[in-house]
Amino acid sequence: MAKLVSRQPPATSSFFTSLLRPSVSISQSYICTPCRRNLHRGLPENGRVPPPTPFVPDVPTFLTLIGRELSKHASKIESWEELFTLTSQELKARGIEPPRIRRYLLRWREKFRKGDFGVGGDFQHVKDGVAELRVVEVPSLKKDPVTGEPVSGPVTVGRTPGMQKLIVNVPNGSTTYALQPGQTTADLRKPKGFKLKNGYIIKGKQAQPLKGTYGSGVIVKVTEGLWEHKQGHKIHGGERRRAETLHKLRVEENKKNAR
Repeated sequence: MAKLVSRQPPATSSFFTSLLRPSVSISQSYICTPCRRNLHRGLPENGRVPPPTPFVPDVPTFLTLIGRELSKHASKIESWEELFTLTSQELKARGIEPPRIRRYLLRWREKFRKGDFGVGGDFQHVKDGVAELRVVEVPSLKKDPVTGEPVSGPVTVGRTPGMQKLIVNVPNGSTTYALQPGQTTADLRKPKGFKLKNGYIIKGKQAQPLKGTYGSGVIVKVTEGLWEHKQGHKIHGGERRRAETLHKLRVEENKKNAR
């Protein structure tokens, strides 16, 4: 009588089957969450509210500086905290349209949060939206032979030969600059966006010369669009349609020449 023998799969078969059929724990550990644009649809994880600066003390000033007519929406944002906590959907509900304006506002909001200011954002002495810059003179900053630290000296306003000249934000109407407690001349930094021409003339965006200073003193005011990122303009229909538009223009030109 024939003996029935059941065929068992080889041991290697079960090994490869286990490789092709991952366990539930492994499959769950590799589940990916949907990607999304955090800047446009939600708040970043480190969405802290930065403090106002002397040049940007409130919401209307911030919206005025970044331009693109966002200042007309100033009444829709009630506080400085709201400016840095409202989501894109909440801004939309308050009537800030179109979407590209909201994206622009959110982008500048993140730049400000990171300390990436425009012209005047690093000013410390501002009165009624107006700041003064002057050229100050300091002795050459020599290092102490023992400590290796720069040796500070007095700060003067003028054009004395042989002195190192720096651009400094001074209190409005002041002809001198007093160092803060613990501050040395080595701590003085040139404001962002300004430079010296011919050694004593301050040049920069919206820098208006002060009377009687011959360019060594200027004022900078909060103006509409001072920080604005200018939009480009389309030429021949933009990048997508440029080749098509140029082709049509060539065809029309050839027709005119053939007549």
